[in-house]
Amino acid sequence: MRNSTLDIRRSAGAVGAEIRGVDLRDPLDDATFGEIRQAFHDHGVVFFRDQHITPEQHVAFAERFGPINVNRFFTPVPGHPRIAEVRKEPDQKKNIGEVWHADHSYDQVPALGSMLLAREVPEYGGDTMFASMAAAYAALSDGLKRTLDGLRAVHSSRHVFGAKAESRGAELSTRLHNPELATQDAVHPVVIRHPETGQRCLYVNRSFTTHIEGWTQEESAPLLDFLYRHGERPEFTCRFRWENGSIALWDNRSTWHFAVNDYHGQRRLMHRITIEGVALG
Repeated sequence: MRNSTLDIRRSAGAVGAEIRGVDLRDPLDDATFGEIRQAFHDHGVVFFRDQHITPEQHVAFAERFGPINVNRFFTPVPGHPRIAEVRKEPDQKKNIGEVWHADHSYDQVPALGSMLLAREVPEYGGDTMFASMAAAYAALSDGLKRTLDGLRAVHSSRHVFGAKAESRGAELSTRLHNPELATQDAVHPVVIRHPETGQRCLYVNRSFTTHIEGWTQEESAPLLDFLYRHGERPEFTCRFRWENGSIALWDNRSTWHFAVNDYHGQRRLMHRITIEGVALG
């Protein structure tokens, strides 16, 4: 027996869909999970409301998509080392993720996706924006697509999470850990073929991409900056308003995300699980 009849509603033209009619406290039969997984592939990010689940249920749902990647740098939830805290206190000005990025692109095998659960949200603000890198690639000219074919980009964790990170700031560094473990460097195609959907997607991002392989950073900057500005175009994006119990599950291979930092003086606490992926090509 199925435990739900799903109602899947698109959030925007290029990316995102809200899934209604499912209670994640209950075990998912294969047919229901198959619909959720297909919506995830179709829309790049899927959203759920009113999911007041335990950490164990959060882990169980994430594991339906694949093994869990234990984050090296975020504070774990007490008693649940596979769940990371994404927290901003009322006295803090900086947040985590206020740059368009794709999680874990610095890994040799990047993450499949991330599953973020809202535990405590501000009265206003704190939304997350998402952008489709499949739509962004499709909108490029044929000439630029040919230029990008065969190019590979270098990604690194060192400048974001390492001991000498300049972009992090002292306040933000108090919520991140293990800078000595920030030794990840990886090279991935600038345009990947998504391992499940077969779509072509841009695979560079402002946070972790450092340069084009074989090019200097100065030579790389104009092309990368164009791709970043192109990927941020409004028609490729959607914006999600969090409520307590909301979940967003996004595909790190085909989307970027951006945490809006507009809720100073309020607390925001999220629980994030990262799901292992496969090698990109």
